[in-house]
Amino acid sequence: MQLSVNGVDTFIATGGRDFDASLPTVVMLHGAGFDSSTWCLQSRWLAHRGHNVLAPDLPGHGHSAGKALGSIAELADWTAALIDAAGASQAWLIGHSMGSLIALETAARHPAKVTQLSLLGTSAAMAVGPELLSNAEANDQAAIDMVSIWGLGFHAELGGCPMPGLWMHGSAQRVLQNTPPGVLFTDLAACNSYQGTLDAAAKVTIPVTLILGERDMMTPLKAGKALAAALPNAKTVVLPGAGHMMMIEQPDAVLAAL
Repeated sequence: MQLSVNGVDTFIATGGRDFDASLPTVVMLHGAGFDSSTWCLQSRWLAHRGHNVLAPDLPGHGHSAGKALGSIAELADWTAALIDAAGASQAWLIGHSMGSLIALETAARHPAKVTQLSLLGTSAAMAVGPELLSNAEANDQAAIDMVSIWGLGFHAELGGCPMPGLWMHGSAQRVLQNTPPGVLFTDLAACNSYQGTLDAAAKVTIPVTLILGERDMMTPLKAGKALAAALPNAKTVVLPGAGHMMMIEQPDAVLAAL
């Protein structure tokens, strides 16, 4: 569906169901350079099992208008505005990678709007290497190669895909290649400059589930566990063999963890 958020036309994937104010709402936030298709399997499952699903293309991504926002704080305030624009009072926030930082910061800044958090591929700090940043700033294909190769776990690179007829590596590359110039760099720079993870974690008392990939090369397991240790009400689920893009590598395991 299309929804105006802060006056900007925004595309929201709903999992195939219309919004129903009587149902609990879940907001699903994608990672750097990606869009709502990240959640194509999980969003539909939740929508057909008693939830309103709001999986937005963040500003400037996918089918959404506007410019990519340059900081995690701005994206957190935008997420709170999305909840209001949809007509929900509260939401369960599910975020992957950059989306996990947005979800955590939203809960810290707007606690009355968030009921629980699920943070996938997350860490206590999300530093981005200078080579990746420079290639992303230059809109070089090398940045897309780095994100897709490092983002997918070992088994994904062998070609196996839970969805017949699809190729995980190629699909990830196509989404990143369709992202407007400058957006991947803006997202990565926002992650790299965000220093508020542990401060936000200290303020969040609602239930938090961290879903971490055992073989994640972008947000390593030990970094995710460091964040879990800083959260007052957290539990951690480790997916054996999974890389950073666990939603497509192990969709059933991610659903079970959610």
